[in-house]
Amino acid sequence: MERTDAEDSDRNLTPDELAWDHRHASPSTMVSSSQKALIDFARERLGERGVVVDRDDLAPWLTDWRGRYHGDAPALLQPDTLADVAAILERANALGVALVPQGGNTSMVGGATPPADGSALILSLRRMNRIRRIDADQNLAVAEAGVILQNLHEAAEAQGRRFPLTLGARGSATIGGLVSTNAGGTQVLRHGTMRALVAGVEAVLPDGAIHDGLAPLKKDNRGYDLNQLLIGAEGTLGIITAATLRLVPAIARRAVAWVGLDHPRTALNLLRRIEARTDAIESFEIIPGDSLALVLSAIPDTRAPLASEHRWHVLIEAVSGEGEELDPKKLLETVLADAFEAGMAEDAVIAASESQAEALWKLRHSLSEAERSAGPAVQHDISVPVAAMPDFMIDAAREAEARFPGTHATAFGHLGDGNVHFHVRAPQGAGWDRWYAQEAETISRFVNDLVVAAGGSISAEHGIGQMKLHELERLGSPARLSMLRAVKAAIDPRAICNPGKLVSLAPASRGT
Repeated sequence: MERTDAEDSDRNLTPDELAWDHRHASPSTMVSSSQKALIDFARERLGERGVVVDRDDLAPWLTDWRGRYHGDAPALLQPDTLADVAAILERANALGVALVPQGGNTSMVGGATPPADGSALILSLRRMNRIRRIDADQNLAVAEAGVILQNLHEAAEAQGRRFPLTLGARGSATIGGLVSTNAGGTQVLRHGTMRALVAGVEAVLPDGAIHDGLAPLKKDNRGYDLNQLLIGAEGTLGIITAATLRLVPAIARRAVAWVGLDHPRTALNLLRRIEARTDAIESFEIIPGDSLALVLSAIPDTRAPLASEHRWHVLIEAVSGEGEELDPKKLLETVLADAFEAGMAEDAVIAASESQAEALWKLRHSLSEAERSAGPAVQHDISVPVAAMPDFMIDAAREAEARFPGTHATAFGHLGDGNVHFHVRAPQGAGWDRWYAQEAETISRFVNDLVVAAGGSISAEHGIGQMKLHELERLGSPARLSMLRAVKAAIDPRAICNPGKLVSLAPASRGT
């Protein structure tokens, strides 16, 4: 833990402070004098509603949504204005009290879970949930960090626009977390990651200074791009409080197709063939046949999209906006006819209605849920160069199964952007806790070594968090690690912002 404050010690607690600890803290966590001072300051500034210390009320925010990481914190602070966030950061920095920013608590890598030793408070942005402005003429929205993604979708659609980032946790993930993790999703092929969709950032730095970078400037050469520095920093360089986001015209028409084929390389060739004809492809998802079979057996109200079985499948979505002449359905009919003629497609279907389109997407979105029903798995969110993705999906799965007998490896994901969801499932009948404790780290190291050898990244869209911190330090180049630490030390020298995530000021040790 990167802490330097001598005040943050329980040795100087008064009897009153000790009494406060035992009323509100867990049996394993004591509240330091510095933490108590910050909690008292927050209560005075935010009122009782802005400070949560009750253990039952805190419980949902101390564990990541997967149940893998269990943290502790003496309090959760809930500011609802920029000024309040700045005041809390300024006081926390002066006291040396660490803060873990949190929105919807949907991190896939433990990025929003506080340390288990109770050495940090949670700073929740959920009350900063206002959509400040939607400008349909400029295709921009200004949303605060606590705005739920689905709420932004609905607000934009009411103005004839849409925010083109969609993911499974859209009903709980918040804008601040999505910006902080540079989230991806199923529409990156056409619209890019969150980094490409952010036109401006408002944030509070660790010392309480406010960075007002919301202006959507297309040209700005005043030096380092501070907005881009904060995007994807996972809250380690400051707290994002709002963002200016790029919108696109609402979908007027869409078409969704499901295609059966023989190999990921064929799928990539099909994508390249389509891209040469149009830029209207919004999603191009690749799914192995055995994963589809698992969905059909485990998930209610699903049915096979094609009459016969295939080794690989792709789901394609094409869209057009209001006023565009393009007919997405005719486009897919044309390109798939060409694909059949070229021997690329073995079978295909185009959804005849919105309900059929949603049924096809349900198959894709149910992959992880179906896998959970089959037993424990070590999951990896990785990326490789797009050209390398087809062979990687097959070769890495074969090598993992050979190295870990009895396991089943599967790869699916966003073919157009090189993002692979690579899962290694435990042997039949293996217990989750025991198998994961014994095998997970070794499996992940093996898979990550394959990724690096292919010129890829061990984190495509979920971030580093605490889950991948040691692997980043093991596999990251000395230059990359040196720059990450230098930036962290310069902006957050007291290491109060989301400690133990993404980067440590010194190499992290196991067990911390």
